[in-house]
Amino acid sequence: MRIELRPVPAELPYLGDLPPLLSRLYAARGVTCASELDKTLARLIPYQQLKGIDAAVDLLVTAIEQRQRILIVGDFDADGATASSVGVLGLRLLGAAHVDYLVPSRFTFGYGLTPEIVAVALERQPQLLITVDNGIASVDGVAAAKAAGLKVLVTDHHLPGEALPQADAIVNPNQPGCEFPSKALAGVGVIFYVLMALRARLRDMGQYATRPQPNLGELLDLVALGSVADVVPLDANNRILVHQGLERIRAGRARPGIKALLEVARREAARITATDLGFILGPRLNAAGRLDDMSLGIECLLCEDPALARDMAAELDGLNQDRKSIEQSMQREALAQLKDLPEQDMPFGLCLFDPDWHQGVIGILASRLKERYHRPTIAFADAGDGSLKGSARSVPGFHVRDALSAVDALHPGLMTKYGGHAMAAGLTLPQANFQTFCQAFDAQVREQLAEGDLTGRLYSDGVLAVEEFHADMARALRHAGPWGQHFPEPQFHGVFQLVDQRLVGERHLKVQLKSECGRARLDGICFGVDLDLWPNASVKWVELAYKLDLNAFRGVESVQLMISHMQPR
Repeated sequence: MRIELRPVPAELPYLGDLPPLLSRLYAARGVTCASELDKTLARLIPYQQLKGIDAAVDLLVTAIEQRQRILIVGDFDADGATASSVGVLGLRLLGAAHVDYLVPSRFTFGYGLTPEIVAVALERQPQLLITVDNGIASVDGVAAAKAAGLKVLVTDHHLPGEALPQADAIVNPNQPGCEFPSKALAGVGVIFYVLMALRARLRDMGQYATRPQPNLGELLDLVALGSVADVVPLDANNRILVHQGLERIRAGRARPGIKALLEVARREAARITATDLGFILGPRLNAAGRLDDMSLGIECLLCEDPALARDMAAELDGLNQDRKSIEQSMQREALAQLKDLPEQDMPFGLCLFDPDWHQGVIGILASRLKERYHRPTIAFADAGDGSLKGSARSVPGFHVRDALSAVDALHPGLMTKYGGHAMAAGLTLPQANFQTFCQAFDAQVREQLAEGDLTGRLYSDGVLAVEEFHADMARALRHAGPWGQHFPEPQFHGVFQLVDQRLVGERHLKVQLKSECGRARLDGICFGVDLDLWPNASVKWVELAYKLDLNAFRGVESVQLMISHMQPR
């Protein structure tokens, strides 16, 4: 692992009256003017720029006026769960009389609006079908719904295939011809935009002439959670949505389900950050879709009863503990497959399969292996019907969904289906095609990445001065985000004297440090250390990569370094 300085423009833009450190951090993340730091809702990109938004609103106004039965078909991850919840709650707020949801089982139906899930949906006798966080690739499913006489509204953010479904309306910033400037909206962000447009139309129709208009801001905690958990890029528009949702949670105005998830995770709402949404709440919500039925997660988010929400949150927490145990076992098995492989024989694109691996956990496994080996990775599980389901995770500079498309063009029929984003994708293929696919995928990675690209890098925002190690600076960094994908949390590096070191928990190293000049004494913690290397009493000086954070103990906040990398110096 090597530490590299994050590039900073030679001339820093003027971003207002900010501490020099913050100006430098923002400039390094591509911020060019102060308006990009304005996180008020008024700065959101107008919904009118979304292609298909008027047709979508037409469908919804008709459905409300005619008291039609609306069925939302979601996805089984956190984005899909929050999008389903936002859709149900928002449409009810805006006057829809009959709104329900259906989320396919990962294990029975797989992803998206398939003809099979349409058959299940028809049992509910809907008149309008709305997809959230899926649908853009569901050509056959939409055709089946239309053949059954349903109106179909597709809301999605995934990349489309060669053909678009013949829906009555499509809202997706990534569809051809859509000029919406932000292509990074999550599925939950797309349906939130549709609701904003619907409310505006109802307002223009005079619906709120004698009564207050519904406050869609009540849904922003869900929008923030789904956006961060889906790891979409936090561009200026998404940062507004996430910031507003975080402010709602910190002020104690979150939905009962989110409050309950915070309680079981032992997190204080007033101190929550975007990182907590992604690494603390997201996994607990995702656990339902990974191991069981995402309906439990959606019901928790929809719940109005705090006591019932706590019960469901506790169940989700238990599922997450089970998920961790399964994941650890799968990781051990994956590492055993790779441990005897000579470094020169290591594929550029890793593909691994074990017949006993859990379908719901292969995405996390792929992510862990990608972080360990610094190369695009696909983990496969047995789908039980002679096919394998794969979950892919990528590294910067390699668009994994486009790579799968290239494989498909060169080897038609090798995969049954595929889809996804630059950094994550899913696919299905016949088990007999596994080895051929492994070679084809590795060839695609070798075409696009050099050996130097497969080296782990930690990007640092530089060395902090001694006078910058204080609680006010840590507090300013915490609230300067929200930080996340493509807008990374500030990380620094430096050499420190190692004064004390001890293990806490199973694999966490608690350290006391002195800055190189010896003037600052600091506490730090490094999670998940290699027990073969630490603690090590013989080491007196270390080079660290770390984040400047706050530790709260008995109401007192103090500076703490969250160490991501530590090596003897």
